[in-house]
Order: sequence, then structure tokens, then C-alpha cells
Amino acid sequence: MLDELIQSIANNNVILFVGAGVSKNLGAPTWSELIDYMGKDLGYDPQVFNARGASYLTLAEFYKLEKGSIGPLRSWMDKNWNVDEVVLGKSAVHRLITEIGFPIIYTTNYDGNIEESFRIYNKDYIKIVDVRDISRIKDKETQIIKFHGDFDSDESIVLTETDYFERLTFDYPLDVKLRSDALGKTILFIGYSLNDMNIRLLLHKIWKTWQVSGHAKHRPNSYVFLPTPDPIQEVVLRQWDVKVISEDSPEPGLALEAFLNRLLAALPKVAS
Repeated sequence: MLDELIQSIANNNVILFVGAGVSKNLGAPTWSELIDYMGKDLGYDPQVFNARGASYLTLAEFYKLEKGSIGPLRSWMDKNWNVDEVVLGKSAVHRLITEIGFPIIYTTNYDGNIEESFRIYNKDYIKIVDVRDISRIKDKETQIIKFHGDFDSDESIVLTETDYFERLTFDYPLDVKLRSDALGKTILFIGYSLNDMNIRLLLHKIWKTWQVSGHAKHRPNSYVFLPTPDPIQEVVLRQWDVKVISEDSPEPGLALEAFLNRLLAALPKVAS
């Protein structure tokens, strides 16, 4: 299975999808800490606020309604999720992402840590937040698509319940771009929890795109990396033509680093 993925990377034919787990490895706050902050900022005891039983999407929606915007929350997220150059420079995962050489990177993270790592390692890239950025794409520049928005633009951030409901239609400009990209390339997902219904919806949407195309048998493989094996997820995802790769490690960050190292180490052998 890994040989197929490595060959696709060597052929410059893999889209990388980066989730929150990659930023968590930098010491970024968890979603639970984000909810605690929302509660405190609204004058609630964090435990009481979190005990409401609502999803973080609903709580973010409530925060926006109470505050009038997500501006204050976005400022806190920007401050706490973007790390300084010294910390980022010590992240083997971010270094490996830049070295492997994915031509297109989608991320559902709002922070700029991936872009900053490209700057640190002198790699050319273009950040794509909305349709205007698509027209600026150049050859030999890695495309970094901020699929759920970017801290530089409050309007772009997909965080509240309404934001996600509107994206369920899968017809925003970045959705259209993803459908186009996904029809020709292998996709590798890293840093995701498969308990997140949003990523499961995305996997299903990509599968559905191929099904309605009438050419599903020609679909390149899609892969999800998990730090530990999960036989249940493997069976469920198989129906959507998604293969699961795992490292069987109790430490997610080290597992991801080991996996990316394996990919990078194998690439010269394939490329030659």
C-alpha cells in the first residue's frame, strides 16, 4: 500500500490534507481549550459552559450572536495557534511536509504555521483563501489552500454552526477547486480525528464526486493516516475507497513524524 503512495508522491501527484493534529503537535490549544475561552469571555464558568452538551460549532454560533462577530475569538485563536519561528523550526513534522514536496496542500487549520514553515525553509508557495487567489497560481509554487479560512480574514473562517451548514452544499469556490483537484490526484489526510463528522463528510463528498462522474474505476487512491490501527474505521472507509495507514504508536506526533520520514526516505529510491 505504501509503495503506491510513494510512487504517486514521486510523480508529483498527491494532494496533502492537513488537520488540527498537526498544529496540536506545536502546543496549540485544543478545541476544549477554545470552548473554555469562549465561556470565560462570555462570563460563564468554563465547566458550566462546556457542560451544556452543545457541539463546539453551536457554542461558537452562540458566541458570535452574543458578541456580534467572531473578531475577539479570532484574535485569541490567532495569538495562541500561531507559534514563533523558533518553535516552528523545531517541528520535524512541518519540516518534513516542506521537504517531501506536495504540489497542493489543503488545510482546515486557520493558523499560518504551514505557510511560515515554507518561508523558514525557503520553499515557494502561494496561500489561497478565496477565489481571487486562484488567479495568482503559478507553476512550481506549492498551493496552500486554507479550506476553512485564514486568520487574516474573519469573513473566510468556517467556525460556527451556520458556517458549516452553508458549506454542506459543497459549492463554494474552494469546494469547486477541490472537486477539480481530487479528480486527478491521490489525496493523503494527516492530523485528523475520524470522530470528526466534518472530515467524514468531506471524505464522502470526494467519493460521491467520483461516483457521479461515471469514472469511479479510474479514481486515484485516497489515504488517511492514523497514529494507531483502527479496524472499524478501515472497514467503514473502505466503502468510500479510502485506505488507512497507521504506525501503531501511543504518541500521535511521533507516529506522524515516523510516517513522514518513511515517505521521504523512500522517495529517492522511487524517483531514481
